[in-house]
Amino acid sequence: DSASDPTPEAGVLLHLGMSGSLNLTVNPAPAGVHDHFELCTSAGTLRLTDPRRFGAVVWSDGLACEPAARLLARLGAEPFDTGFTAQRFHAALHARRTNIKAALLAGDIVVGAGNIYVSEALHLAGIDPRTRSDRLSRPRAERLLVAVRSVLAQAIALGGSTLRDFKDAHGMSGAFQEAAQVYGREGLACARCGGTVRRIVQGQRATYFCAGCQRR
Repeated sequence: DSASDPTPEAGVLLHLGMSGSLNLTVNPAPAGVHDHFELCTSAGTLRLTDPRRFGAVVWSDGLACEPAARLLARLGAEPFDTGFTAQRFHAALHARRTNIKAALLAGDIVVGAGNIYVSEALHLAGIDPRTRSDRLSRPRAERLLVAVRSVLAQAIALGGSTLRDFKDAHGMSGAFQEAAQVYGREGLACARCGGTVRRIVQGQRATYFCAGCQRR
């Protein structure tokens, strides 16, 4: 029945949650207890494995339709969107009254910047993670946006980060953690200034930074 055919904008929304991973293979093994979704394509079978079951798979007739419209409504800008300017970034930061790390992790200003990458971007930009987001100057905000994009681009090139068991859709582990300048390096020397990398907890998440070259 053509009336039931999906619209060109229709599609599947996938959220990996905390522990989810995707694997694309031509000849998949029998599904295991933690395999919750499969999508058969001309390139092979895409399988979602999610031990902690925090992920989600949702069908929507379009981005402006429910449930996509509701689920995506509060998400921030894509970091590489050319329309996401330093001016917009600075204005969004000034609308928040929290520390800069929490503001970035919230996901309603910019998406894709997880805990590791935010720590690394703040280090690259020379900004203390405890700095109030609404007190960040325009030049520092611009420098931070450049740093976020640089760190995420490097992470993509290195296949992400594997701290425990993360693998990409082709079964490969990420290598970004090996290039990290501060994350996971508590007590070691900062590669930039020689200061000591510290670890603090913000919002129940570990934050790594160098007090020597990251200023409030």
